[in-house]
Amino acid sequence: MEDVSETIRNSTHTSDITVLGLGAMGSALAAALLSSGRSVTVWNRTPARATDLVDRGTDAAGSVREAVLASPVVIACLLKHASVEETLAPVADELRGRTLVNVTTTSPNEARALAAWAAEHGVGYLDGAIMAVPAMIGSRAGQIFYSGSRAAYDTLLPTLDVWATSEYHGEDAGRASLVDLAMLSGMYQMFTGFFHGAAMVASMGMSAADFAARQAPFLAAMTEGLDGYAKVIDGGDYTVAGQQSLEFSDLAHIVRASEEEGVDPSPIAAVQALISGQIAAGHGSEALARVYESLRSGS
Repeated sequence: MEDVSETIRNSTHTSDITVLGLGAMGSALAAALLSSGRSVTVWNRTPARATDLVDRGTDAAGSVREAVLASPVVIACLLKHASVEETLAPVADELRGRTLVNVTTTSPNEARALAAWAAEHGVGYLDGAIMAVPAMIGSRAGQIFYSGSRAAYDTLLPTLDVWATSEYHGEDAGRASLVDLAMLSGMYQMFTGFFHGAAMVASMGMSAADFAARQAPFLAAMTEGLDGYAKVIDGGDYTVAGQQSLEFSDLAHIVRASEEEGVDPSPIAAVQALISGQIAAGHGSEALARVYESLRSGS
C-alpha cells in the first residue's frame, strides 16, 4: 500500500477529514476539528444530528460512500464494533488508499480484526481509545491512546492532538483498547465500591451525598498507595517488608456487616474470595498485592 503521507499529499478531496457517527463524542470530535481550522465532512445515520455542525461550516454527506470519498482520513465513531463492520464493509473499495481511525469502543481482538480487514483492503488503520468525556475533547485534559499503523500516527499527530493528549502504544492494533479497558475496569470497580458502601450506610439514614463527602478524600489518599503496590507486583517479591499481609486484609467482617444490613455483599465478597484463595494456598503472610497472581492466572 502507498505510504500514508504520499496518499494524503497526492489526493484531491473536498475536505480534510470525514467523521462517521455524530453521537455526543463524534460531534465533539468534529467540532474540535472545525475549531482547529480543518475542513470536515460528516455522516450520521440520523441526518438531523448534523444540523449544528453544518451551521458551523461542516459538509454533511448523504451517504457513507459520499462521506468516505470526501476525505483522505476517515474517523469512525460509532456505537459498537458491529456497527463499524456494518457501516464500512459496503465501502471497502472507496476506503482503499485512505486512512481509517477507529475510535469506536472495541475489544482488543475486535480492533485486531478490523486492522486485518483494513490491511486486506489497502487501508491504513489506526485504533483509538478515548479516555475522556465529550466535554473534555479539544483540551489536553483528556487522553486518547492509539495503536496500529505508526506511519498513520506520525502523519496525523498534529490533527490527533487537537482532540486530547495523544499516546501511541505500538503496531499491534489491539493495545490501545487493552489499556483503555483495563483503566475503565479500575474506574467501574471503584464506583461499584462506592455504591456498595453507600448502600451499607443508607441503613443508618446517611445519604449518598454525605457518604461521598467522606469517601472521595479517602479514596484520593488511598490512590497514593498504587505506586507501592505496582513496585511489589513488578518486583515479584510478595514477602517484602512494610506491605499489609493477606491475613491482615481478611474482609470477612465487611461481608458480614453488609449482610447484616441487608445489602448484597457481592462486590466485597469477590475481593474476599481472591484473598481467601491466596491464604488457602499458603500465602497468608505475604502482601495483599499477591491477589494479582490469582487474577493473572484466571484461577
